[in-house]
Amino acid sequence: MGSISSSRDESKYHAVLFPFMSKGHTIPQIHLAHLLLRRGIAVTFFTTPANRPFIAKSLADTTASIIDLPFPKNIPEIPPEVESTDKLPSMSLFPKFALATKHMQADFEKALEVLPRVNFMVSDGFLWWTLESANKFGFPRLVFYGMNVFAMCVSRAVVGARLLFGPESDDELITVPQFPWIKVTKNDIEPSFRDPEPKGLHFEFNMACLKAGINSYGYLSNSFYQLESTFVDYWNREENRNKVWLVGPLCLADPLRIEHEPHKRPTWIQWLDQKLDHGSPVLYVAFGSQAEISQEQLREIAIGLEKSGVNFLWVTRTKESELGDGFEERVKERGIVVREWVNQREILMHPSVQGFLSHCGWNSAMESICAGVPILAWPMMAEQHLNARMIVEEIKVGVRVETCNGSVRGFVKWEGLEKTVKELMEGEVGKMARKNVEDYALKAKKAMEEETGSSWQTLDTLIGKFCSSN
Repeated sequence: MGSISSSRDESKYHAVLFPFMSKGHTIPQIHLAHLLLRRGIAVTFFTTPANRPFIAKSLADTTASIIDLPFPKNIPEIPPEVESTDKLPSMSLFPKFALATKHMQADFEKALEVLPRVNFMVSDGFLWWTLESANKFGFPRLVFYGMNVFAMCVSRAVVGARLLFGPESDDELITVPQFPWIKVTKNDIEPSFRDPEPKGLHFEFNMACLKAGINSYGYLSNSFYQLESTFVDYWNREENRNKVWLVGPLCLADPLRIEHEPHKRPTWIQWLDQKLDHGSPVLYVAFGSQAEISQEQLREIAIGLEKSGVNFLWVTRTKESELGDGFEERVKERGIVVREWVNQREILMHPSVQGFLSHCGWNSAMESICAGVPILAWPMMAEQHLNARMIVEEIKVGVRVETCNGSVRGFVKWEGLEKTVKELMEGEVGKMARKNVEDYALKAKKAMEEETGSSWQTLDTLIGKFCSSN
């Protein structure tokens, strides 16, 4: 186990942060570490050896300590060097990977034994077993779920009312009783929750996380009160023992850091600059690191983007041949395909970017809202379908892609994509979405303002509960 020294001894209070092994889960907790450190709280950040370099770089100019715990070896079907879900050969291996983290508990507790007194821990909702450790060492656990309160409320209402087992087809709209203006389909909820007699690893994992969540101190959400006040008020009224505390958008905890010198700017930033000079708005296209998109679907995306006539920057790991012969050459005047790691926030904050075709992962949605960029919603997995409903129907900052059979999980043909891309970038609905998202961008900045912001004050209140002077 490795660690680095810090000024932990000089601080009166001490927090442990432990994200799940996935970039999307780690980045918000890195931002949270910065917020705690700014308040004079010592931070110990737990991770694994392969994930450490990224975290160490992000916390390099701070006093945070990093402790890496060995990731379990010999997990069936998971290659030995894989320590992060974005490196998994297939997302079908996720339950095995996630359940295997339980084997880290002994090393985690060994590390806790020698740490200064811990006032509280923020650990990922997927690391359910850390609750046992928190109870053993006598400090409260806050659950970090990288999701919004809308999705928490709607999924709990739907599952609680057993709406998933009604006579409706998978794509029929069902009214959510607690929120009668909201309609969802069974397909908006992950298949593992739709089995009337659930079993298997996924179910075992979900139940372990839910149970540990209910028995923890409360939930931390990377969202802000003004975005979803109805749902926060509802949750905190109904779930009185497990409050949700909104402390985001965490991406605003740090000013955007541009890490390249002016003469070494990446080609994609230079390309965006050129588009800005010509007054040409750009659609940013990215589906996160975990979505599995078929070859056939990739081709339809390429054709749809080509036919739409809009300028686009597409970040993808796919090979050129998978996008269709000659595609990149044909669109080179107005489209660029990027296959390297990019700073997504830097792209979204670029003034030429006027739309985001996104899988609706919550970090991406938050970054887009904070940048005032409307979203073309194409959810793929997890709670992304509920995020898409929130984005398009509840806060109205986006447009939904059109599937060929009307199902929220249906195939998207190029015609449907072309139509909705144009609607977002040039149509009336797109204009309204742009106006709404710009309003929310201002509210997001306000929520994170030092001393006065709602999210800033919420975090202060929470810290006050764990770090009183007695």
